[in-house]
Amino acid sequence: MRWAGTLLLTLVYMIRVYLLQGWYIVTYALGIYHLNLFIAFLSPKVDPSLLEEDEGPSLPTKQNEEFRPFIRRLPEFKFWHSATKGIVIAMICTFFDAFNVPVFWPILVMYFIMLFCITMKRQIKHMVKYRYLPFTHGKRTYKEET
Repeated sequence: MRWAGTLLLTLVYMIRVYLLQGWYIVTYALGIYHLNLFIAFLSPKVDPSLLEEDEGPSLPTKQNEEFRPFIRRLPEFKFWHSATKGIVIAMICTFFDAFNVPVFWPILVMYFIMLFCITMKRQIKHMVKYRYLPFTHGKRTYKEET
């Protein structure tokens, strides 16, 4: 339910920016902030690449190794709270002309899309290399052999 409120707040913000035809820098900064939050949400609390260098414990890489649950760097509640707080701050910024810097917004959109693609490609490669999946699918069940 809280994510529905955040989505509604995002929709109100986007409509406000569209109707006022401004505050593109604020919107771009909000997008970058949300991208950083999302990457932190997808990342493990302890980076396996750092553990690899220290020769310490690592995520299981073989079938017979111990299972360790995925612990996020940014928990879901903090992700939601920070994202909502960012939207509220961006909304407040739209009430002040000082934040309405004139820019050519298509360049910001293209740059954000490129940044998103490059960042997600790097994150997915990291997930594949260290064999972790940041999403849970519920409890694993096994069929009985008959």
